[in-house]
Amino acid sequence: MSEPLRKEISLQEVVGKGYKDFWNFKGRYRVVKGGRGSKKSATAALSIITNMMDLPLSNTLVVRKTFNTHKDSTWAQLKWATKRLGVSRFWKFSKSPLEATFKPTGQKILFRGLDDPMSITSITVEVGYLCFCLFEEAYQILNEDDFDKVDMSIRGEVPEGYYKQITIIFNPWNEKSWLKTRFFDPVDDPDILAITTTYRNNEFLDDADRKRFDWMKKNRPKRYKVEGNGDWGISEGAIYENWREEEFNPDVIAKLPGYKAIFGLDFGYRHDPSGFVAALVNEQQKKLYIYDEHYEQAMTNSDIAEMLKRKGHTKERIIADSAEPKSIDELYSLGINRIRGAEKGPDSINVGIQYLEQYEIIVHSYRCPNTAMELASYLWAQDKTGRFLKKPIDEFNHIMDALRYAMEQIRHGANFTW
Repeated sequence: MSEPLRKEISLQEVVGKGYKDFWNFKGRYRVVKGGRGSKKSATAALSIITNMMDLPLSNTLVVRKTFNTHKDSTWAQLKWATKRLGVSRFWKFSKSPLEATFKPTGQKILFRGLDDPMSITSITVEVGYLCFCLFEEAYQILNEDDFDKVDMSIRGEVPEGYYKQITIIFNPWNEKSWLKTRFFDPVDDPDILAITTTYRNNEFLDDADRKRFDWMKKNRPKRYKVEGNGDWGISEGAIYENWREEEFNPDVIAKLPGYKAIFGLDFGYRHDPSGFVAALVNEQQKKLYIYDEHYEQAMTNSDIAEMLKRKGHTKERIIADSAEPKSIDELYSLGINRIRGAEKGPDSINVGIQYLEQYEIIVHSYRCPNTAMELASYLWAQDKTGRFLKKPIDEFNHIMDALRYAMEQIRHGANFTW
């Protein structure tokens, strides 16, 4: 007699409490923000495996910002879920290609990264339909357009009783994230289930785990707000704190005594966006008004030149990343003939940060959303014990780098030459 593929399980025993609505929801977007230890990723993995075994023509796409982070996170979590449900003998998890196959039917879980967009837009399944998509660590996805491209790939009709659903899991580090306005601000949208979970939803934590959160609440209240309560905000370790958003007229600011326009450019390409920033700075008053930006992946140098021409910045003195001398030369040949490389120098990142920390930074509230996002998300790195290092994370730093380059001419003063 063949072994049955299904068995009765206790949802409360396997999954625990706090996720009933999440588990039963059939709408398009199932979104969970939460703190650490809230079992959101584990519950999502258990749900994906269960749904696929319930619907034998369904397949799942799992997406992260970069492909190479899957194996130690989503792939391992889904493999754990099959063991937790007692069905691991029916599943095959392979590393090359990175995928999971439900052996009785051939259904697949496919893993992709936004660093290879063609692998997503051209995706096909051999058996059945692509019904489900899981975005893990969605906060790392800075560009809503990247999400939309994947969203549009989950399309087409499905058989009766089937449905298409995108599950989105993240920690709410920054209220400037597009995830808030897209999923948590709308009211009464039947296609969206947006919930917040915390470690209090996780009855599988032990006393030692809970004591860690008690310590955090007392000693690291900013971190506890995000990692403990799952609230929007920024954890401890923000590099820039003296900044705000404000609507202002740059033409009016430019006419005030002591203000000078500065421009910076950080090159990116496939994995990282190119970041451009324009600001007005008053060295005496230590005030910096950021009034223009550009933030886009996969820009060629021709694209950057066209952007600068379109924005009317071709005659400005632009300081760019000196690690890209060929790009600077090419932009010069394309008509951006007042561009030059940053001087940088020893410990240039920390030196530039320390100089910028002296300034009150005002970001235009409508024109520069990515600048605000990076300012709120740019953190000091931590070691394994949680101690902050005098070194920033290598993330959320494209406009931040461009701003440091732009400020070189102010920081160096009379010693700065073109």
